[in-house]
Amino acid sequence: MGTGNYDNTLKKGISLKKSFPIALKQRKTRKVEIKTASYRAGKLLTKLMFAGVARVHLVEHENANRTGGFLLAANHISHFDPFLISLAVRRKIDWMTMAEFFRFSVLGFFLRAIDAFPAERDRADRKTIRTAIERLKGGRVVGLFPEGGIRDGVRSLLEGAPLRPGAATLAHIAGVPILPCVILGSDRLYSIKQWLPLRRTPIWIAFGNPISHFPELPKLQARERIESELAAQFKNLYARLQQTFRLTTEDLPHPPRERFEVRGHVRALKSGDVSPHSKIARFAASRIDGFLCASMNLLQSRHRLNGSSRAEMERYVVECERLTAQEYYAAPDDVDLAKAFGDGRATIAWRSPIKTQFPANNIACADFFRCAQGTNAPTVFLLHALMSTSPIGHRRYAEYFNELGWNACFLHLPYHFSRVPRGYWNGELAITCDLIRNAEGLRQGVIELRQVMGALRERGCREFGVLATSYGGWIGALLAMVERDLGFVALMAPIVNIEHAIWASPAARLIRRELHRANIEQSLIARHFHLSSPLHNQPLCDCARVLFASGEFDSIAPAEQIEAIQRKWRGSELLRIRQGHFGYWMMRETIARLKERGDL
Repeated sequence: MGTGNYDNTLKKGISLKKSFPIALKQRKTRKVEIKTASYRAGKLLTKLMFAGVARVHLVEHENANRTGGFLLAANHISHFDPFLISLAVRRKIDWMTMAEFFRFSVLGFFLRAIDAFPAERDRADRKTIRTAIERLKGGRVVGLFPEGGIRDGVRSLLEGAPLRPGAATLAHIAGVPILPCVILGSDRLYSIKQWLPLRRTPIWIAFGNPISHFPELPKLQARERIESELAAQFKNLYARLQQTFRLTTEDLPHPPRERFEVRGHVRALKSGDVSPHSKIARFAASRIDGFLCASMNLLQSRHRLNGSSRAEMERYVVECERLTAQEYYAAPDDVDLAKAFGDGRATIAWRSPIKTQFPANNIACADFFRCAQGTNAPTVFLLHALMSTSPIGHRRYAEYFNELGWNACFLHLPYHFSRVPRGYWNGELAITCDLIRNAEGLRQGVIELRQVMGALRERGCREFGVLATSYGGWIGALLAMVERDLGFVALMAPIVNIEHAIWASPAARLIRRELHRANIEQSLIARHFHLSSPLHNQPLCDCARVLFASGEFDSIAPAEQIEAIQRKWRGSELLRIRQGHFGYWMMRETIARLKERGDL
């Protein structure tokens, strides 16, 4: 009987072993089918979007529909280029896309769904190179812009600017040809006039002849030959489009600022500004913010309140009402933490003073970037946004601060990065309808920051700064309520009015529904504002040290809310940026302003 059971178990094991590769293959096939369907759906939507506003003229488009894997290399004059080029090519293109776009969870999810993959603009990333080579060897089409960004005039390879070496290297290693592509006219779509009905802006796209990877030549010579032929074809295709379609100077690439019909880089808008750039920026910002708010609401549908939530909230508020901010955010000393900073570690982890039901979140973590002066140099805290998908951008700015003689500390805020419990998205648990968990998460973040400040004081640091975004800006503002010696506090699109964040923000519709269902009213929540809402408090540090940055088109942290706290925190400064809640201009403009003020 025992032998029979053993034989049956052995047969089942063999059967499972045989079926596993089949199941894995089926799973991969389904994944490919889903991504292909997503790409086709996206392509259809793109076609519908551009059908009434663009008229595309193609030259040698049959070159782009060849079989086998190849690298499609195109010039880059606008953000519309990959969409228009994809419409002209029947085959699916896997685009190498700026890594910054993947930092927003929803946008990153969409890009991965159509097989785009991230690429760093200023350095060679091994993972990106490996991904590109694998796809090229697999017979797929990979698209890239060898200029590394939008270029025009003498900065463009069309005008003879040097090529970056990445394209030639990828083609040679993968053993595939490069197909050059030149696009003109797409930069005119930055002007709102071109989107008016029946305008049909002309777009010109030319495809060159495939360039061999020259397997018979030595590596260095092969890559030089590829770059030489690619540069020559770009110039020839550019000249051919001008001659064939008799293009004028207006048809050739111009800087986006000129197409927007504005001067300067980023400027503050006056009330009632109706310039074309303003309309386009407002439209784009509202769509991006709206899309991401809808995604956040969809994610919140996973969370529900229980029947005792009203009573639990009442007990929590009663306990907190008798506490001051200093008591609520009191930080215990941690001798081991001070020692860890002295040991020269790059990543420091310690047990958080606030214990939650999630063990992963109970371990605080900070990445510390030392400058040449050591731990006694001033330190800036980099506080990320809610559901921030990557710390890469903050690490770059940490290096920048190191060059200025500042240490930089990137704190993993509660429920983010190393602190994400299994089964949840990055930051998903930080803001939900469970307001007690939200408040304790904020409290946790502030206390951990104060612990780090105390540890650094032990190591000789006497000056601190805060550079914080959105959710991180909320925590940074709370820190300013209880810490005096902050050299500067730069808060970018911070959440400052909790009443608005809960009861009016488009990102909290599902949260409001759950609160109404649990009979948790506004008056009950307002009893906690003396601890959690920056707008209802004053900073302990000098207001003149505080810089607020507001997005003109922000629907999550509206400009009027930032203006209100800037007026209340009398002496603080307000910087206006033309963007929504999500954008790339705010960080660089804020740092530039800090330098102008002499804070850095």
